[in-house]
Amino acid sequence: MNAVSSPTITPQEPRAWRGLPRVVWVLMLARAVNRVGAFTLPFLGVVLAVEFGASMGETGAALAVFGAATVPSRLLGGQLADRLGRRRTIVLGLTGCAIAQLWIAVNHSLWSAVMATLLLGLVFEIYEPPSQAMIADVTTPFERPRAYGVYSAALAAAGVLAGLVAAAISHWDLRWLFAVDALTCLACAALVARALPNDVRRQQHNEDGKVWRDRRLLILLAGGTVFATIYMQLVIGVPLTLLEHNLPESGTGIILAVSAATLIVAQRVLRTQHLDDFRAIAIGYLLVAVGLVVVAFAHSLATFLAAAVLWSLGELFLLTRYLTQASGLAPNKARGRYLAVFGLSWGIATTIAPLTVTELLETAGPAGLWLTTAAAAVAMAALQPWFRKRLAPA
Repeated sequence: MNAVSSPTITPQEPRAWRGLPRVVWVLMLARAVNRVGAFTLPFLGVVLAVEFGASMGETGAALAVFGAATVPSRLLGGQLADRLGRRRTIVLGLTGCAIAQLWIAVNHSLWSAVMATLLLGLVFEIYEPPSQAMIADVTTPFERPRAYGVYSAALAAAGVLAGLVAAAISHWDLRWLFAVDALTCLACAALVARALPNDVRRQQHNEDGKVWRDRRLLILLAGGTVFATIYMQLVIGVPLTLLEHNLPESGTGIILAVSAATLIVAQRVLRTQHLDDFRAIAIGYLLVAVGLVVVAFAHSLATFLAAAVLWSLGELFLLTRYLTQASGLAPNKARGRYLAVFGLSWGIATTIAPLTVTELLETAGPAGLWLTTAAAAVAMAALQPWFRKRLAPA
């Protein structure tokens, strides 16, 4: 059957600044534009609780609905990336996000807000598989850690501004955050549509069954799900923990800015190329664990900021290496679907994290929540030799 895929780069094609293809930098710029407004997810639980009067249990359930909806969203993004094309799929996903965000911004009832949250989940992950696949399409295996690292650093750079904007806007009606995010989604979609190369149609066979039968991909999915759950617990749990300690809502924006600034500085200062993926991942989990322990006993914004530096350093090691491993497993013609299946870790995590965060906050308090999460991070660091053995080529 006919399908669409993005073009690949030949060795003779001119490369962009510092050796990376132009496509990487276009994607980086487009996502940076979107990132300036993409500060709504950490505030989604707060908006449901503060603006719509949802209880802690209702907030957790609504966020779990959002997370469950991102699972088919990610799979759809992978299918469309390999069949409809990378560029078209990115534009479609971002436009859908803008519509859902505007719905949240303008509605005035909890029921309508929950339905808008469901729609947001259904479109939220569509653009991720084609973005990640396009980077893998135009880079060599040696270049990919650097390409994904630069991509992450660009998001972090925009995140500094995003955090400050979030801190400023959160003093007013929090629904303004969603209106601003909708506008940046549309701006990002317009940039992608104009600047990325046209999708090229080519012959492709259906290999969906092979994707799900790849044992190494499923093992990597399990490990990635643990990381994604820890990450999402931070995204959802830190704003709620600030509320538990009667700290200002604007503190979340400041924490986001510090986290992003840490990623930028660390990306330029740290030299981690000599580390293999499994050692880098183990180091990343240990840094995250230390940051989580600090969060468990934090009662001031300054302490939360110190913790953000630690967990952000860990995330730098983890996110880029997991993406490098996933893209390395994928055959070229099924890369979008492979990355979509691996990306299900985020949908699963976004479903689990709201429930675990709200349940542990109610039963064990902030200390119980973050110490439990820190223990999971330490366990994953210790398991990296096991993952090394299981993920070795057959």
